[in-house]
Amino acid sequence: MPSSNINRSHNLQTSAIVGRIVERRSSLNPRQIIPREFYLRDPAEVARSLLGKILVRIVNGRRLACRIVETEAYYGSEDPASRARKGGDLKKVMYGDVGVALIYGIHRQWLLNIVAHRRGETGAVLIRSGEPLEGLDTMKKLRGVNDLKTLTTGPGRLTKAMAIDKSLHGKPVYTITYGLWIEKNGDVPSDLIGRSRRIGVSEDLPTPLRFYLRDSGYVSRR
Repeated sequence: MPSSNINRSHNLQTSAIVGRIVERRSSLNPRQIIPREFYLRDPAEVARSLLGKILVRIVNGRRLACRIVETEAYYGSEDPASRARKGGDLKKVMYGDVGVALIYGIHRQWLLNIVAHRRGETGAVLIRSGEPLEGLDTMKKLRGVNDLKTLTTGPGRLTKAMAIDKSLHGKPVYTITYGLWIEKNGDVPSDLIGRSRRIGVSEDLPTPLRFYLRDSGYVSRR
């Protein structure tokens, strides 16, 4: 084949690849991503407001997405179940800028929290469960299971199915830069939201700080 034809073919292939990349990037409207200011509120308010929103993770160019169906709010050192009481890096991040991922390990599983609090205060929201929406085949491979109902039910299962680990700790979730963000998806009516005490804590605050969608089959516990 003449070199001119080879070059022309190469240029066409390159243009097609670039076009697909641009198309994928432009398909996401930046206004869909929840902004940093959303998290600059009381943790309980943020935990409730996150219900129904879409948690997104990019893995090897593939979009994985879950609808958030269960959350828990945590506060500072006055909260007996808070990681802020343990000091160290987790406390520092919880006291720091809002809208960043707070990730720690428990029972050999990673748990995803989002730092959320009023200015000058402390807090975070644990993402407990999600309803899988996109990238189900990838999620199943990451978890090593085929059961859709238990795929992302529970905080450890959720992070494993979405390849969320310590490498994302401290990274903002209001930008696509790190491949983890949360998108808007309307507000859930109050009558569809349940509340209870937080799960798995030995000592709790008197106010129920676990929030979940009553009609969802993907919550970890009723």
